[in-house]
Amino acid sequence: MTSLLERIGTTGLGVLVTLKRDGRPQLSNITYVYDGERVRISLTDDRAKTKNLRRDPRASIYINGANGRSYLVLEGKAELTPVAADPYDATVEELVDYYRKGSGEHPDWDEYRAVMVQDKRLIFSMTVDHAYGMPSPS
Repeated sequence: MTSLLERIGTTGLGVLVTLKRDGRPQLSNITYVYDGERVRISLTDDRAKTKNLRRDPRASIYINGANGRSYLVLEGKAELTPVAADPYDATVEELVDYYRKGSGEHPDWDEYRAVMVQDKRLIFSMTVDHAYGMPSPS
C-alpha cells in the first residue's frame, strides 16, 4: 500500500465517493491534499456528501492517472472538523493550512477566512485503510 500512496502526490484532483441513505454511491469532484498520512478535503456543511459522511463515515477517493489508464482508489473512514464559525477558530486554521498546501499563499487571508465562515466550510480528513489500483509505471 505504501508504494501506491507514494504516487498520489501532495495535492490533486479526484472523486470522493460517499454512500447515500439508500446505499447507492454519490460521487463528487474534489481537490485533495495528502500529507503522507491523511487525505484532506475542504467541504461545505450543507452538501449531500457532507450529510452522507455524517450518517456513514465510510469513504473512497478515486484518483485518475494522467494518461487515463492508470488510477488509484483510497478507502477509509472520514473524520469531519466542526463547521467554521469564527475567522480564527481551529477549523479555519486547518482550512488555511489546507489552502497553503494545495495552492500556496492566498492574496487576502482576511477575505479567505471570512468566506470560510460564510460558506460554512469544514475539513474532511481520512487515514487510508486500504489502497488499490493500477498506478502508472515508475
